[in-house]
Amino acid sequence: MKVIIPVAGIGTRLRPHTYTVPKVLLHVAGKPILGHILDIVKKLRISELVLITGFLGDQIVNYVRKNYDFKCKFIEQRELKGLGYAISRACPEMRDDEPVLIILGDTIFDADLVPVIRGDYNALGVKKVADPRRFGIVEMKGRFVQRLIEKPERPTSHLAVVGVYFIKNTRLLKQCLEHIIKNKITTKNEYQLTDALQLMIHRGTNFKTFKIKGWYDCGKPETLLETNRKLLVKLNPVSQIKTALILPPVFVSKSARVENCILGPNVSVADKAILRNSIIRNSIIGIQASVENSTLDSSLVGNRAQVKGVFRQLNVGDSSEINLTQPHL
Repeated sequence: MKVIIPVAGIGTRLRPHTYTVPKVLLHVAGKPILGHILDIVKKLRISELVLITGFLGDQIVNYVRKNYDFKCKFIEQRELKGLGYAISRACPEMRDDEPVLIILGDTIFDADLVPVIRGDYNALGVKKVADPRRFGIVEMKGRFVQRLIEKPERPTSHLAVVGVYFIKNTRLLKQCLEHIIKNKITTKNEYQLTDALQLMIHRGTNFKTFKIKGWYDCGKPETLLETNRKLLVKLNPVSQIKTALILPPVFVSKSARVENCILGPNVSVADKAILRNSIIRNSIIGIQASVENSTLDSSLVGNRAQVKGVFRQLNVGDSSEINLTQPHL
């Protein structure tokens, strides 16, 4: 089985962080987003990992080669024309007689994929959501998927496709991707993978669904911080630092330096970060970032960024009220 992960997205909603770092390499709960996904892939028996790269793709290549020993192929996607187009770039690497597992590179999930891979059918990972208009959804007929709709204005189902696709009929997938691109079949001006999968259904292929237990969005600063919180609670890392007060859950890289700080809850500190004389909670501190004399809450501090605050001396009289709220960084 091949695993295909598209990682060419530019992450506009996470700027300014994604001006210099690919979205999938942003840190959350102790490692890059892509690292959480590849740790799941490590548990599977695969023949090859194929990554579709784009903007700043060399950073992704370096990260994967440094940290994992998969047999890998990296394919550059120069034009952003939708997920269907991205997957089509990997068609030359797909064998007709070998199943493929497609995982979107910007969403962390929690699921046991072994029973899915051992099953007899194509399968889509799904989860019930409150607002299906933001996602591709599935309509079921009995045990099988009847219809796939990309971001419907009037949803007829609350089952969202979460970005994990197991395809046994690889030959037909390739044919359907080729068909939608050759005939310029687009949805919202992009070539959608859901359109190719729907064409597979029209041509007689059955798709089942499987439930995703945990689905963690990393698309916006607020959802990235919420994912950081949820994963830290789930992973419960042990961080013991003599020069800091830790309020769990907190992850601190072994190469980070922390002096006279209060960290937590829900703080992730990446490699070689330096923290001094600061109080930090509900935040992610990037690689080689520096935070000194600061109080941070619900903050993203990017790689190699520097945050310096000041201490205040106050003389506050009886029945007084002082608001020292700091502006957002």
